[in-house]
Amino acid sequence: MKNNEIIIAGFGGQGLLFSGKVLAYAGLLEGRELSWLPSYGPEMRGGTANCNVILSDRPVGSPIVQHPTILMVMNTPSLDKYESTVVPGGMIFVDSSLIARKVQRQDVTAVYVPATQMAADMNMTGLANMILLGAVIAKTGCVNEAGLADALHKVIPARKADLFDSNMAAIRAGKEYVS
Repeated sequence: MKNNEIIIAGFGGQGLLFSGKVLAYAGLLEGRELSWLPSYGPEMRGGTANCNVILSDRPVGSPIVQHPTILMVMNTPSLDKYESTVVPGGMIFVDSSLIARKVQRQDVTAVYVPATQMAADMNMTGLANMILLGAVIAKTGCVNEAGLADALHKVIPARKADLFDSNMAAIRAGKEYVS
């Protein structure tokens, strides 16, 4: 399986750290070497938030992603900040409901998913992150889809176990949108 260095970025409260944790746990269940490094501003909700996820077949030397192979962004400031850091040949996933501009680079693949609008249309407000994550997984194969349900069961807190089905439906919607 290919090594992936991933940055997931946007505003606090968009579920970005949760998305990264799902990816990391799916990698863990596959027996991969991994790192999950969250970062958020002091404001949390509404402030900046991002996480670095590394999924590798070799030990991870540093949890910091400087040149991602995959970038998932949910706001314009994050696209502005990280677009130039993606490796040539990498992929950038954009929530096109929230980001009006297009990716400027020609040496990467840009995937536009109206995740926030899709979540609203599906009455799944707050799950745009999972729709975009579904698109990332479908297009990159960064984790095996078979282990996603187990990863979600491990990551969703017991008090929110009732959200499992809606999270899986959001992931499926993202996968279907890019298929």
